Amino acid sequence: MAASRFELFIANRYLRARRKEAVISVITAISVVGVAAGVMALVIALAVTNGMHNTLQRNLLGALAHINVEERQPLYGIENWRDLAGRLRKVPHVTAVAPELYEYVLLSAPLQSKGVQLKGIDIDSEELISPALRHLKAGALDRLKNPEANPPGILIGSRLATDAGMLLNSRVSALILEPTPYGPDPVAHRFNVCGIFESGFYDVDDGWTYTSLATAQKAFSLPDVVNSIEVDVDNADRAPEIAKEIDKLVAPRYTATPWTEQNKSIFSALRLERIVTMIVIGLILLVGALNILNLLVMMVMEKYRDIAILMSMGARQQQIRRIFMLQGVLIGAVGSAIGLTAGYTLCHFAEKYRLLRIDESVYSMSFVPFESRWTDGIWIAAAAILVSFLATLYPARNATRIAPAEVLRYE
Repeated sequence: MAASRFELFIANRYLRARRKEAVISVITAISVVGVAAGVMALVIALAVTNGMHNTLQRNLLGALAHINVEERQPLYGIENWRDLAGRLRKVPHVTAVAPELYEYVLLSAPLQSKGVQLKGIDIDSEELISPALRHLKAGALDRLKNPEANPPGILIGSRLATDAGMLLNSRVSALILEPTPYGPDPVAHRFNVCGIFESGFYDVDDGWTYTSLATAQKAFSLPDVVNSIEVDVDNADRAPEIAKEIDKLVAPRYTATPWTEQNKSIFSALRLERIVTMIVIGLILLVGALNILNLLVMMVMEKYRDIAILMSMGARQQQIRRIFMLQGVLIGAVGSAIGLTAGYTLCHFAEKYRLLRIDESVYSMSFVPFESRWTDGIWIAAAAILVSFLATLYPARNATRIAPAEVLRYE
């Protein structure tokens, strides 16, 4: 223990250079700042990638089902959807099943006409899957549930309502292509805006509308069929595993696709961005390590006489080596502490005050989310200290090669 205190004392004293060794003091400060900058940048970058990933996932799961069962080769729709929905409800871990019929239509509104997806739903079943429909921003589902309503009701997203100028209880027209002997013919169908929903996912709030399943089948001139059956499970992370079981049940005509597969390209891009960010910012830590290497090489050259005296007084080579290793570890530890403090503080205030605003139509969120995790701080600090330690190996080894008799001969 006494030897450890001795080595730590010498290492700390060398780092606090005297006035005539101001260059070493400056390089020490630069080394600490380099490590701190790398640690802070990694904390912030990981907080951003975690926030983007988690926010996007929450928004998606708030608007989409965990699993979709559809025709493997879309032809006539799912005709026996009631029987199939009943079988799906019996699958273990399935919590809700809802049929849907969707088609793209041109919605005419006061400010502009816009192409949207009109989805016919079974309201009672869809409420179990979609939180946005359970908690409407405005209006109610009563008109959607009323088969005698004339015109029938329609739910629109909050962004669509703003962009197109559609108000609650206003009338809108949907142009739907209907088959005729002379080809598809656009026919206008009138709807009453009975509710406005907000899922938090921009594409859904700006491009989806809902009506009753019976109304959609009538508007699309279709029999009692649906395009898809939505399935929710008790654990969204297990959706791919449960989808495989459902796929076996509904094969060969139908296929089950989990939400992770439907949005695979988005999450793959986020994972790639995370890896690239870690590599690029890791170069900052490498620069800090090179500064430490440079500092210790200069210090060994500057402290030849001191090292020789210590060795002549009985200091062992292992002790001399540990003195310089401890200097690198101290720089890494101090830099990591500063970097973690600065990084987590910036993440906290950036998340609290939503400092970085972004285009919601592009990123499906209005600000950059910062979700920092304490576990990231542990491995980032450990990596920074390890890199700092590795940078000490060469100069520490050189320090033990000094021959005290040769150095002190002319002193």
